[in-house]
Amino acid sequence: MSSQDPRSRIPRTDTLLASPAVVDASARLGADTVRRLVIAAQERARHGEIEPEQVPDVLAQSLQAGRATRLRPVINATGVVIHTNLGRAPLSAAAVDAVQAAAGYVDVELDLATGTRSKRGVAARAALLAGCPDAEEALVVNNGAAALVLATTALAQGREIIVSRGELIEIGAGFRLPDLIASTGARLREVGTTNRTHLKDYASAIGPDTGAILKVHPSNFRVDGFTSAAAIDELHDLATQHEVPLIVDLGSGLLAPDPLLPDEPDATSALGAGADVVTASGDKLLGGPQAGIALGRKAIVDRMATHPLARAVRADKVALAALEATLTGPATPTATALHADPDRLRARADALAAAVGGEVVPHDGRVGGGGAPGVPLPGWAVSLPENTAAALRLGDPAVLPRVHGGACLVDPRCVPESEDGPLTAAVQAALAH
Repeated sequence: MSSQDPRSRIPRTDTLLASPAVVDASARLGADTVRRLVIAAQERARHGEIEPEQVPDVLAQSLQAGRATRLRPVINATGVVIHTNLGRAPLSAAAVDAVQAAAGYVDVELDLATGTRSKRGVAARAALLAGCPDAEEALVVNNGAAALVLATTALAQGREIIVSRGELIEIGAGFRLPDLIASTGARLREVGTTNRTHLKDYASAIGPDTGAILKVHPSNFRVDGFTSAAAIDELHDLATQHEVPLIVDLGSGLLAPDPLLPDEPDATSALGAGADVVTASGDKLLGGPQAGIALGRKAIVDRMATHPLARAVRADKVALAALEATLTGPATPTATALHADPDRLRARADALAAAVGGEVVPHDGRVGGGGAPGVPLPGWAVSLPENTAAALRLGDPAVLPRVHGGACLVDPRCVPESEDGPLTAAVQAALAH
């Protein structure tokens, strides 16, 4: 390479890696991460995006903003509260503190008083039982699908599970409930039709080979019109008569009724109606970390907890700590966003529009995450040119708006008020871009 080639002025990798700032960053971010940032700065110079002499300054900026993970924080301006692509429920400040506390050595399976092994996740279990007093016992696993799979495996492996055809749903990423249950070794016995299933359909199917009755809340869609479904209390009487357990999969993780979502089932009501065990997710309406929750009769939950599969799907210490703090701490960001005051949302949207030159328009948020399908959450958004969306997504901080009707809509519902300033700056930068 000629000495006249400007690329020859790019600082050497070993020189950059030996600088004090880079050495300090390596201790924080890791050597591999820092080396990638060094190479990225050099590549920008090689492609003419920056001058070779700017490489150290650009690298310093990258190191300052660098994180040990490639996951980027995103401001959720879609109005969708439980956004699966954004990691579902954001953790509360209490849960974040609990995660940090659990990052090191903790007494997750240790009785400090005696120095002997204890039951795992005692505090999270106690918090769940306090949040749902109708449950005799609680169990936490690693996600909602795992809770259902464990229930069907422990209670009906090698036998039939009776389920309505209208409840054979497909969940996220193409996974289908029938396939999940079939993987446990149980056999599905479908009854009724897509739109109407009666108690007599279950009664005619039940027999000596029945391992359980399963009722699934079709949380990610809604069927209207000529429909019918057997209620939990009806199924309870049938299950009790034939001495088989009744499993109810709720999905969304609502522990008690919420007037905002009158048609969304909750664990307290399901157990009160006679469910032997309910399964749900922890990172949806409960507003906690990814976790699977089982609540119900002690004899039933104990069968799940002692099954060998329970060891394979158990929750880790971080999830247990975050779940406990979610249940015992203040209102979660999920609850705050769901119950946001429309007048306050309007005031925040007005302030944003005044700062960036957008137009305030009515905008209905959504629960998301397969919860309360079709239920609107009245609010407001700032309407911007559609091509602003890409610049917002790629900005720093990254902002995810909703693109609809040829416009980029920025909804403040899911944005903490403490982030209104960064959101405004991000929108101004995107418009300038």
